[in-house]
Amino acid sequence: MDEAGAGRFLSGYRRDYYGGALMCLIGLGAAAQGLQYSFGSLTRMGPGFFPTCLGAILVLLGFGIAATAKRPALRDGVPDGAAAERPRPEWRGWFCILGGIVAFVVLGKWGGLLPASFAVTFISAFGDRDNTWKSALVLATTITILAVVVFWWALQLQFPLLSWG
Repeated sequence: MDEAGAGRFLSGYRRDYYGGALMCLIGLGAAAQGLQYSFGSLTRMGPGFFPTCLGAILVLLGFGIAATAKRPALRDGVPDGAAAERPRPEWRGWFCILGGIVAFVVLGKWGGLLPASFAVTFISAFGDRDNTWKSALVLATTITILAVVVFWWALQLQFPLLSWG
């Protein structure tokens, strides 16, 4: 295989390999920084326990992403020689997700956890063109219930459930 052919062959793998490598680097950095603190044990966790474990999980996920890298043409089911044109950016998804985050910040500050978690999920769900308003409503209701149970009730996060101003 000549140099140009090798470059084309490897270019299909770059995104997944670079993404996996970046996750590994971030995970190694988090684990190294977490080891600077007292680790503790499972029953008495120290301040370094969570960042070290999170870093190790990120390293494993990064290896998993890099190990399952496939060429984009094969990923989409298109034969090797018939690679399709470059896909256009999904602006709808970007705007819906960013709008959901803005809604969470605004409603979290002035409305509380309940409306904020509902809004971020409902608005972000429309970033997927296949979602209908009914599926977004079901998803937002389910995630809101889970957020209230986990963060407000179980963890007793200091985030009001409902507030006005």
